[in-house]
Amino acid sequence: MAFPPRFLDELRARVSLAEVVGRHVRLTKRGRDYVGLCPFHKEKTPSFNVVEQKGFYHCFGCGAHGDVITFAMQTGHVSFLDAVQALAREAGLEVPKQSREERETSERQATMQDAVEAACAFFEEALHGPRGRDARLYLERRGLDLATIRRFRLGFAPEASDMLKRALGKIFPEELLIDAGLVRRREDRAESYDYFRNRIIFPIGDRAGRIIAFGGRVLGEGQPKYLNSPDTPLFQKGRVLYGWALARAAAAKEPSAIVTEGYMDVIALHRAGFATAVAPLGTALTEMQIEELWRLAPEPVLCFDGDAAGQRAAGRALERALPMLKPGHSLRFAVLPAGEDPDTLILRQGPAAMREVLERARPLAEILWEVETTHPVDTPERRAALDKRLDARVRMIADRTVQDHYRQYFRERVFAAFGGRRGRVGPRHRARFPLSRRPVGGFDLAESPPPNPVPQSRRQQEVLMALLLNHPFLLDEIMEDLAGLHLSAPDLDKLCNELLRVHALNPDLDAETLKLHLSENGFARTVQGVLSPQVLTHAAFARVDADAEAVRMGWIHIRDQFQQPQLKMQIVEAERDLAEDMTDETWTRVQPLLEQKSEDDGATGGGIR
Repeated sequence: MAFPPRFLDELRARVSLAEVVGRHVRLTKRGRDYVGLCPFHKEKTPSFNVVEQKGFYHCFGCGAHGDVITFAMQTGHVSFLDAVQALAREAGLEVPKQSREERETSERQATMQDAVEAACAFFEEALHGPRGRDARLYLERRGLDLATIRRFRLGFAPEASDMLKRALGKIFPEELLIDAGLVRRREDRAESYDYFRNRIIFPIGDRAGRIIAFGGRVLGEGQPKYLNSPDTPLFQKGRVLYGWALARAAAAKEPSAIVTEGYMDVIALHRAGFATAVAPLGTALTEMQIEELWRLAPEPVLCFDGDAAGQRAAGRALERALPMLKPGHSLRFAVLPAGEDPDTLILRQGPAAMREVLERARPLAEILWEVETTHPVDTPERRAALDKRLDARVRMIADRTVQDHYRQYFRERVFAAFGGRRGRVGPRHRARFPLSRRPVGGFDLAESPPPNPVPQSRRQQEVLMALLLNHPFLLDEIMEDLAGLHLSAPDLDKLCNELLRVHALNPDLDAETLKLHLSENGFARTVQGVLSPQVLTHAAFARVDADAEAVRMGWIHIRDQFQQPQLKMQIVEAERDLAEDMTDETWTRVQPLLEQKSEDDGATGGGIR
């Protein structure tokens, strides 16, 4: 039985997770959350955490994870239905009852699911039989071994027009096969035929991994090259991502998501160790698919081909995502070398080349800035037009907090590009980006010219992370101020968020245990870079042997450095206002900013060199 999402959300809200878990585990309150010995594996040191505010539990020892319903199922050894009914009684909620129509629809979908599963088995058998020889040779040439073919349940649809229809027609009525998208009726309705013919078959699963549809690649010449099942009661292609169930299993261990364009790309990425790869089904990424991606990771990486079609796909994804952005949830964009896709790149250059592409992924805000600065902005009128375009983009974002941060980000970019929003127009004040570039598809995903080896802004962020990793005691003292800082480097921002999450769950972790946990959970490379001599040579206060007072003074220095760009921008705007409106009121607002600037300019100490 399927329950309405609103009912399940209300059930989770009404039943205390800590109370349910507390019947099986002795919990100790730690901050806002609870810890205890894991009920799913033997342990002596508590690693089982209950995050009551967000409604989930997680064990750092065995990886067990879920909500109150999952916990009731696992500890009571009961079905989903039984767990929901028991919790509903406890919460005083009435379990929704299905209407006759809903029951009939549910039963029909179950039967349709059986038909689609039977079709999948038919296609698999055909691939490994005599008729599938050419299809097997094609897959072998693409580098797929038998284990991969079995894992993704690849198949083959024979060329004959009614083989599937005849095989399944012994069990399922023809109308059901038509409704399931397996058979199509001709326009004259005189006869029907198999929907897929002479195609390599890629089964498409739902969230639970149940086969609900198929994608087919033509074998040899023919159009269309790729064909997907039509929409059915089981399958709406705008809601589904190929490979989602496999990616979800991998993302439970390390939240991440890679979006690519095709079935073979997803399979190649999984084989190369990138197990959170998924793909839309031949269409532009939809809002519903973006929400599905955010179930896997807060910042999925969109990895499109570097050709015109790939850039257009990335541009459409940006447009769709912009109104949906919310705190902690966005997209990043990576681009492949010209003429390559993930499948060919991995085949020719190996997984390391693909990993490098993903590590160079750029945030949505940076791509959006690049989209709008492809136009010339070398006159006051054109710069005013840029301001107007950026403001229009920002207003598209529904979440006010994210909207405010985007507005601040663009102000800083304009300031960096022009030396002030209304500075004199001239060669010295032109934007520091190409003015005549006209990339195909509206913007260029390829990386900008190489920057300096390590920009000062990144070094500051690296020093901050080194300080927190080596001296986690500081977190309890600076949490509020730290929340106000913006880390522009995506990898460091991600590391900082994970560090804060782990600290919230285990505030007593020492530095070495904290580093070990982060390194074992996907941050090894970032942690190693942050703690390298190249970083620590710039800040003695961040080193392991620094005393507590030096650590605190170092934090104050870093905090002030983070705030300086914003202060400078405020001063520029205030001085401009003062020049235009020399009044006591304006001077009262400007004076504290100038005094703060004077104090900062005169400050000395053990800073980042």
